[in-house]
Parts: sequence; structure tokens; C-alpha cells
Amino acid sequence: MTLTMGRIVDHLTRGISIPHATVDLLKPGHREVEVHGIVTAFCASQYVIEQAVSLGANFIITHEGVFYSHQGMQECLRHDPVFLQKSRLIADSGIGIYRFHDTIHRYQPDGVMIGLLRALDWHTYVVKQLPTAAILTIPAMEVKEVAEYIKAKLHIRYVRVAGELAMPCERVGIMVGYRGGGELAIPLFLNEHVDLIIAGEGPEWETPEYVKDAAYQGRNKALIMLGHAESEAPGMKYLADELSAQFPMLPVHFVEDRPVFQIV
Repeated sequence: MTLTMGRIVDHLTRGISIPHATVDLLKPGHREVEVHGIVTAFCASQYVIEQAVSLGANFIITHEGVFYSHQGMQECLRHDPVFLQKSRLIADSGIGIYRFHDTIHRYQPDGVMIGLLRALDWHTYVVKQLPTAAILTIPAMEVKEVAEYIKAKLHIRYVRVAGELAMPCERVGIMVGYRGGGELAIPLFLNEHVDLIIAGEGPEWETPEYVKDAAYQGRNKALIMLGHAESEAPGMKYLADELSAQFPMLPVHFVEDRPVFQIV
């Protein structure tokens, strides 16, 4: 059976109710083009695209958008040299790019969440799955110990913590991507009785300020922010592992990008 871009997309989306205004699009690319190799990545950066070319892959499955916006190319970029150079690389390579965002988050459970939990070796600690969070009971440890554990397991240089580092915690809420804002995160402390929330990112004046006030009042609440990519890249690695098992005749690679930020 010839594996085309369309067949891979159909496989990824089978049984999932996709919203009408989805950002999950095959662009550029054509459904009938045969796939010779797949690269999965958190974001189709110029580095990732170059790696795909060097690996002989002609299909990239990216979680986030190609051109620095959730909804796609912004008008302000039309004459921007960074946009133009990246666009030329994509066109010259003939690579197809599929944005795989809305669908994987609608897997039951969330496919990106599965990837993060497996990377942390915490998937067996899940006691409850919510639409935007997983609730876990982990072996009791201090917040600082959790932070160091996460850094080691995800191979990242830093995380950001709000609350007391020495606070003991056991019941944890995990939220991937941009779900760390107050509307989604803060209710977990009350409704799910979590000690600690681990999230990708969110407005710094919402959940972090709540945790700061809570700690000042003597309440045991803490927050660890991983970074958006750091929380979701494991989900795309998990996807590569799954696709490799499902299509053993097809080369599938997860490309880990370089960190966005440097510590100075």
C-alpha cells in the first residue's frame, strides 16, 4: 500500500471530531503525494526543516504553526526577510507540512499529555484525566526535588517555580502547552486539592501571582512552569514512536529542536 500524505492525515484524524475552524491543515503539501519519510517536531523551525531534508523525509508533522502565529501567516510578514527565506526553503525542498494541533489534543486521553507523562515516567500515577489536565498522586517529595527530577527526565536546563521550594507535595496537576493561565489552572487547587501544578506556560500575572499570595498566607501551593515547547515536545516524540510502530516500513524521526531561550 502506498502511503500518501492524505493517508497519514486520515490515520491521525480517524474517529476524532475536528472543529470547523481548525488550524490542523496540510499546507504546503498534497494528499496524493507519496511519503518517503516523516519528521515529527514541536515546531517546524528552519532547523527542523533542514534536518528533515538531510534525513530524506518529505513530510513534517508539526504541533505548532510554521510562521509564528496560531492562525497562520500574518500579513506583517509578507515582506519580512526571515519569512521569505524560510518560505523559499520549504518551497525548494518540496516538503509537505501538516499542523497537528487540535486533533492530538482531542485524543482520549490527550496525546500530548501522554507523551509528557511517559517522558516523566509518571503515567502510572494518574488518578484522574480532565479535558485540560491530568491529576496525579506521586511519591511524596519537596517541590525542589520535583523540579530537579523534571529537569533530569526532560533534559532541560531550567524550570521556573512559584511557591516554597521546601514545600512537600504529593497530589499534582499537570497541564501541557498554554494551559497554565488562571482560568484553567487556579481552580485545580480548590476543586482537585492539588499541592502543585506543573504547566507549560501562561500569563505571569495570573497563576504565579495566585501562588505567590497563597504561599504568603501560609498555604501549601506551588507552581512549576516548564515552558511551552518543553511541555509539548515529548508528545511529538511519542507520536513518532507510535507512527514507527504503526508503519514499520516508513522511516519516522522525531527532531528535537534547540532551546529557544538561553540562561544569562
